[in-house]
Amino acid sequence: MTIPPPDGSRDRRIEDSTNLWLIHPVSRALLPPALRLGVSANMVSFAGLGFGIAAAFAYAHWHDALAVTIGLLLSICWLIADGLDGMVARATKTASPYGRLLDGLVDHGVFTLIYLVLGFSVGTLEGWTLAILAGVAHILQASLFEAERARFHRRVRGDSGAAPPPRTGGVLEKLYDGISHGIDRLADPFDRVLARSGDPARFGAEYGTRAAPAMKLMSLESANMRVAAIFLACLAGDPRFFWWFEIVPLTLLLAGTLFWHRRVEAALMHPAGASTVNT
Repeated sequence: MTIPPPDGSRDRRIEDSTNLWLIHPVSRALLPPALRLGVSANMVSFAGLGFGIAAAFAYAHWHDALAVTIGLLLSICWLIADGLDGMVARATKTASPYGRLLDGLVDHGVFTLIYLVLGFSVGTLEGWTLAILAGVAHILQASLFEAERARFHRRVRGDSGAAPPPRTGGVLEKLYDGISHGIDRLADPFDRVLARSGDPARFGAEYGTRAAPAMKLMSLESANMRVAAIFLACLAGDPRFFWWFEIVPLTLLLAGTLFWHRRVEAALMHPAGASTVNT
């Protein structure tokens, strides 16, 4: 079986470079054997959770460079599984609200465990304070980043979001989505303009061209960058470096790129900007 081409579900213009050149190519290479073996997307998600748990316990020994390196390799395996589960779901047409929720909970669960393990290993009040603050920052950052990325991907197709995807309706999903929906009232005006556009596909394409640089910079909020930061901080001998990175630079980055994204929307909603896509 030949390796299937990318399914187009992710826009390469805004994709994290490590996904483009490492994680997703390996995930795609594993897709044909996964399909031959009848492996489900949820099975891949749970395998990724196993790799993530193993990585967390490897990082518990952050004083040991070998253990930290093993933690990085296990984390990469988790990221590959995280990419593969979506590919399997799309290839087998088994994508579901439950699978989406499971994928998000696995991501948050693995990072939560890593933070807890590092907090226990540091064992100081300062360490626990930083771990908790970083964990809260992570949940906010990751949820808002994923919402912005999903918004970008549907808009470039000319989709104003009038028909939201099906959801499980469970309490966990409502909690998971609640944070990401907090920014919707600021982004909704653009979606209404997109819906009223005479040529949504063309308007969406123009939006994609203008918004891609902001979204590319926002890709530094991806799980891949956090995995790299955890590895480097532990290799340097102090997990607190990572927590400070999460709390300050990543928070400022998210705030700046959200503002940039909203400015792009405002420019396109202005009559002068809109005229460039309606001529």
